[in-house]
Amino acid sequence: MQLLKNVDLFDPAPRGVVDVLVGGGAVLAASPGLEVQGTRGLVEVHDLQGARVIPGLVDAHVHVTGGGGEAGFSSRVPPRMVSELALAGVTTVVGLLGTDGRTRTMRELIARTYGLREEGLSAWCWTGSYEMPVRTLTGSVRDDIVFIEPVLGVGELAISDHRSSQPTLEELLRVASDVHVAGLMTNKAGVLHLHLGDGPRGLELVQQSCERTELPARVFHPTHLNRNRELLSSAVSMMGDESNFGGMRFDLTAFPEGDIGDGLSAADALAEIHAARGSCDGVTVSSDGGGCMPKFDAQGRIVAYGVGQSSTLLETVATSVNGHGLALAQVLPCVTSTVAQLLELRSKGRVVPGADADLVVLGEGCAVRHVMARGRWMVRDGVCVAPGPFESPH
Repeated sequence: MQLLKNVDLFDPAPRGVVDVLVGGGAVLAASPGLEVQGTRGLVEVHDLQGARVIPGLVDAHVHVTGGGGEAGFSSRVPPRMVSELALAGVTTVVGLLGTDGRTRTMRELIARTYGLREEGLSAWCWTGSYEMPVRTLTGSVRDDIVFIEPVLGVGELAISDHRSSQPTLEELLRVASDVHVAGLMTNKAGVLHLHLGDGPRGLELVQQSCERTELPARVFHPTHLNRNRELLSSAVSMMGDESNFGGMRFDLTAFPEGDIGDGLSAADALAEIHAARGSCDGVTVSSDGGGCMPKFDAQGRIVAYGVGQSSTLLETVATSVNGHGLALAQVLPCVTSTVAQLLELRSKGRVVPGADADLVVLGEGCAVRHVMARGRWMVRDGVCVAPGPFESPH
């Protein structure tokens, strides 16, 4: 067991200075003045001297096998290492394929998901890629979700993008129906995680799906909504329409600085959403870690590209708090508890008794100081102490 003394806890709500007791990979208690009697030698005590402690981040959009490939085979992004995620404060990850569902496969994605679990993180994945028909492991969306434990839904299926398969409303609804029913059968999230491009149709297919059918809005999880102002404006309007879109979660991408293009940073988008609605409820933020960040010309050719980094999640939190004046407790759910609720990961996203012992100790300016995943230290004093088998501590 480990007893963390004098932590300024955000669970993600502010709880003041408390002590947190961890054992067996879970949070056992969180309250002031905790003492553990009769366990001499069995409890490590760490006095954190008032440092802020937050839940481990939940990143629902990471190309764990690497993304890219849109500028030839040499443009394929390498797989993500466990140290990159841990150093970013990410303790739970959902992996996915992107544009390339051919040289990147579901077999590879599921294998990497299991690998990240072996390396100490909590990991799940989406089935599919940009394209339709959805590329699955079993040949069926429903079967992938029902019979493959790490699969939570379909993603990132592309719409309103020149790289998409240009699905019709009927085609999209068939996939959404399979996702929804398979989720009901398994008590999984049953979510359709949708890539939104810069196409003029924007969120039309999502709006029509919710307005014309019986499918619950919570099935749809559109992402990259801050890639341009028109898309963000449409999303904010939908957030205000509870009758049609109540329960839907709207995902922003924490684009790296310099890769925002005509869009807004996730921090700027959160500030605009908060100004318009008075809260950031129902909003999630993901990193697109390991994804290619391409810039296209008018003919759809790549002229430059970068790579998404999971470190942008905490950078978004820091800018939201220090740059836009939002409270830490207003922003943290977007990368912790709201994401966990969307994914039906009931032991994730909070630091409360019974939850998994996933937590991040912050230093100055929201810098990562220590990271614990399922009760195991992954990062100490800014150094990854549990690197993967093919990397060194750093």
